[in-house]
Amino acid sequence: MAPKKLHIAFLGTRGVPAAYSGFETFVEQLGVRLVERGHQVTVINRYPFVPLREKFYRGMRIIRLRTIQRKSLDTLVHTFLSCLLLPFVQPDLVYICGVGNSIFCGMVRCLGIPVVINVDGEDWARKKWSGFAVKWLKMSEAWACRLANVVIADAKVIQERYRKVYRRETVLLPYGSNVRLEEAGNATLEKHGLAPQRYVLFVGRMVPENRAELLIEAFRAVPRASGVKLVIVGDAPYSDEYKKQLVALADDRVVFTGYAFEEAYRELSRHCLFYVLASGVEGTRPVLLDQMGFGNCVLVRDSSANADVVADAGEKFEDAREKESLGEKLNYLIENPDVIEEYRGKAVKRVKEAFSWEKVTDRYEELFRELVVCK
Repeated sequence: MAPKKLHIAFLGTRGVPAAYSGFETFVEQLGVRLVERGHQVTVINRYPFVPLREKFYRGMRIIRLRTIQRKSLDTLVHTFLSCLLLPFVQPDLVYICGVGNSIFCGMVRCLGIPVVINVDGEDWARKKWSGFAVKWLKMSEAWACRLANVVIADAKVIQERYRKVYRRETVLLPYGSNVRLEEAGNATLEKHGLAPQRYVLFVGRMVPENRAELLIEAFRAVPRASGVKLVIVGDAPYSDEYKKQLVALADDRVVFTGYAFEEAYRELSRHCLFYVLASGVEGTRPVLLDQMGFGNCVLVRDSSANADVVADAGEKFEDAREKESLGEKLNYLIENPDVIEEYRGKAVKRVKEAFSWEKVTDRYEELFRELVVCK
């Protein structure tokens, strides 16, 4: 008898197509592959953040649901409203993204639906949160442990923390990556006055925990004579003051592109000298895997989660003396193109062996089937 085909609903993200952060990319990449395997996938999009009006995207059913546009409430309000829709959606299983949404796992369970939550690292440590928001996120970790059928950890350090602090066993499931080594055009580079292999790349939301300001400050140690620029790709709502600070810190070698998606993102990624991840928040960053999949040399903070992802396939700067060490590593790589080339090959090999989206989907499919059969 053929295995049961499932209906999985994804809640808690801004939705697809992916145009904001790693969770959106995760939902799109996993959802598409589940559809290809015959499963039904429903994604509840957060409007107006994702303006898509079509009812289907790459085979996934899209439900467009409004929310309020306030940083501290838009996610919680949207996830709550999404849960109210579940009796009409009738999924076999619900996947919730973000530990801050964990209180709603109880609502899902009351409907008799198994629920999985991906806690996504130490969310409370992100600098954009303070006061009650930090307390909420820490309480949410405990709620996730009590209310969800399965808690997903994306890195060993997160799995170990939940085991130690909450005595809860989690399922370790990383994000995936696609290897994309095809040639890319130069139109986006020309638009921003860039030359291939003559810029260092940063990609991320313009929020404090991603530490773009650290990279901008450390980049001052790179001599102008090198001819290398720093490209900052990304943006974020509710972050105007922080973006102003970044612009004030930058010299004329720093290029801010704003958001870059699809072909523009691919061009900027494929032609960079190397990619830098400066964030100090523990957890696996999908953008890091993405850049390794582009065959890029990567320079990352020496944290437990980054070390698990990169292994020997990238360079690391010291956490304790972050600014000085990052500046030294920037110059080291710029002055040693042979080292960059060696890391490029290692990055692709690492992604193929440990972070293939097909292998990640295999593991999720098995987990989902176990939960639905046992409910």
